[in-house]
Amino acid sequence: MQLHFSPSMRSITISSSNSNGGFGELMKIKVAARHFSYRTLFHTILILAFLLPFVFILTAVVTLEGVNKCSSFDCLGRRLGPKLLGRTDDSKQRLVKDFVKILNQVNSEEVPAGLKLPESYSQLVSEMKNNKYSAKEFALMLKGMMDRSEREIRESKFAELMNKHFAASAVPKGIHCLSLRLTDEYSSNAHARRQLPSPELLPLLSEKLLHHFVLSTDNILAASVVVNSAVRSSLKPEKIVFHVITDKKTYAGMHSWFALNPVSPAIVEVRGIHQFDWLTRENIPVLEAVEGHYGIRKYYHGNHVLGANLSDTSPRSFASKLQARSPKYISLLNHIRIYLPELFPNLDKVVFLDDDVVIQRDLSPLWDIDLKGKVNGAIETCKGEDEWVMSKRFRNYFNFSHPLIAKHLNPEECAWAYGMNVFDLHAWRKTNIRDTYHSWLKENLKSKLTMWKLGTLPPALIAFKGHVHPIDPSWHMLGLGYQNKSNIENVKKAAVIHYNGQSKPWLELGFEHLRPFWTKYVDYSNDFIKNCHILE
Repeated sequence: MQLHFSPSMRSITISSSNSNGGFGELMKIKVAARHFSYRTLFHTILILAFLLPFVFILTAVVTLEGVNKCSSFDCLGRRLGPKLLGRTDDSKQRLVKDFVKILNQVNSEEVPAGLKLPESYSQLVSEMKNNKYSAKEFALMLKGMMDRSEREIRESKFAELMNKHFAASAVPKGIHCLSLRLTDEYSSNAHARRQLPSPELLPLLSEKLLHHFVLSTDNILAASVVVNSAVRSSLKPEKIVFHVITDKKTYAGMHSWFALNPVSPAIVEVRGIHQFDWLTRENIPVLEAVEGHYGIRKYYHGNHVLGANLSDTSPRSFASKLQARSPKYISLLNHIRIYLPELFPNLDKVVFLDDDVVIQRDLSPLWDIDLKGKVNGAIETCKGEDEWVMSKRFRNYFNFSHPLIAKHLNPEECAWAYGMNVFDLHAWRKTNIRDTYHSWLKENLKSKLTMWKLGTLPPALIAFKGHVHPIDPSWHMLGLGYQNKSNIENVKKAAVIHYNGQSKPWLELGFEHLRPFWTKYVDYSNDFIKNCHILE
């Protein structure tokens, strides 16, 4: 590259050698004679001093790339412009476009049934080298491998859900042992059979100024935790009365536990369903139908997977269906809450508790809540920090493609929670809640369970419609039985924590970091607990 000044200093020429050994003109700058000065010349030379290295570098780059015929700025711009602007080579872009086109084409095709798929990525690469697959053959192989992996993952997920369902439905060995030992104790130990409560305290069972809790369960260990946690958290335990309702087979063991482990000054009454005169088949005809209906027996005790199209079912939907098939949903113990006004005719207000809750704060203020004429004080489950747990509306429980459901219900209506409810029995007796509950259960049976499939809450959502008073969410925290990401600080602050879901704290599949909130109320020094190796 050379720089030439004309004799008159009126022009400056920049040239470079070409492939023929001559010189090619790159740039020629003319300087007007009238305005020429040494100052102008100095500035021009200074500018060229900056430009020349740049031009040299560009020319060198082109030469190194084998494009030595480029001898103009136009050619250099065409060659180097894309690189300077960050664009890739056109050939690379075409390659990517062609490959994406092949992938889209293969995406709409079925993988041949007889195609032998590699077992790993390294095997795929090896076979590509050996067999020299075309791009389409490679894409087919890749699609087949991904389809196989997705299918295996789905099958594993459904198998996990099924195994979890069976584990959650089974009675742990330790809890079964506890029930058997306490039942045996009832038959051999007079102290285990003593009257609950003692005769002088019987009038307090209907004393309206006391705080009456109702607990319905056949799980002795769970019942002991609910009662212990309520009494230990109470500022006035002498005002607590627990009415524990159980079934006939568990009654002796349940009675033995509370007879041998009193929680004074609180009062505990244990009654079996068979001891309530009101609970006759004439008063609960729907439950007789539920227990004897062939379709119901098949639904709850039949094959949970046979005939199910798992390819069209999401794991979450499948898990909900499994949960709905829990045997507890056809148990009278689970439906008993709808008959509280008749079972406790002398009481005006009670707090009903599920057996999978723990009380962490004094619940006395619940009796001071003004329900404003409503029957059921409950937390709403359609709003809250935890979107997974607190996002339940009617659409989550009902089949709105059913004409009766679509006609009578609003899918966006907020749901509420069972598990810790303040019931005004005096106001309840003035309503037709029980009859509404029965009539909708009958309709669902007639429709072969196509209106809803998830337990006793759906008919209760309909029966209590217009009779629910929302209470502060801090009273009742849900989801500890299916949400392993529950906020620990919120758990600590909640008055009642609820292990609703399959992962109960007394089961091995319970969440380890949430279990201590429950086990702190288990008396591990008790001989029956130790001998049955509870949670060891």
